[in-house]
Amino acid sequence: MEAYKMLRAYIKKEGIVTRKRILKREEFLKKANSVNTNIYFIEKGSVRVFFKEELEEHTLYFGYKESIITALDSFFSNKNSELEIEALKKTEVSYVSKKEFLKFISYHEEYQKLWYKVLEEIIVHQAEREKDLLISSPIKRYQKVLKRKPELFQEIPNKYIASYLRMTPETLSRAKKTLI
Repeated sequence: MEAYKMLRAYIKKEGIVTRKRILKREEFLKKANSVNTNIYFIEKGSVRVFFKEELEEHTLYFGYKESIITALDSFFSNKNSELEIEALKKTEVSYVSKKEFLKFISYHEEYQKLWYKVLEEIIVHQAEREKDLLISSPIKRYQKVLKRKPELFQEIPNKYIASYLRMTPETLSRAKKTLI
């Protein structure tokens, strides 16, 4: 996400991100049925964005060092969201409110263009993820994500990757063994 890195550099340069928070492992940035429109920048650690359906958790995406994270539905709708954001290990984030962020990008056309580029990258990523989930073979799903995002497997515990790939941890383990 080159656009994200550039936008983040401008945000840091302008000093707009002044708030920080340190989360303990399993601490939440956002709980279900709440509104949270902040944009978080992961400085250290990792988080997952997920929702619960009865007894099952469904992981949608992750944030780790040098990534941007938000509850997208809440950010855009300003409404309650079922999404939760949980730290997977000790995590340090800096953040900005939606209001401050929108004010910031309104100052310069270049910032707006970068934000649109970030949104494009998010949409493309989501489309790739949807295609991945339609692949019936767990091994092929694993291989596609490994090729596209190898850092995911360095930053995120296997049980959450398995949830992200819509498979059990045991199936993920077997898929990994096929590449050895």
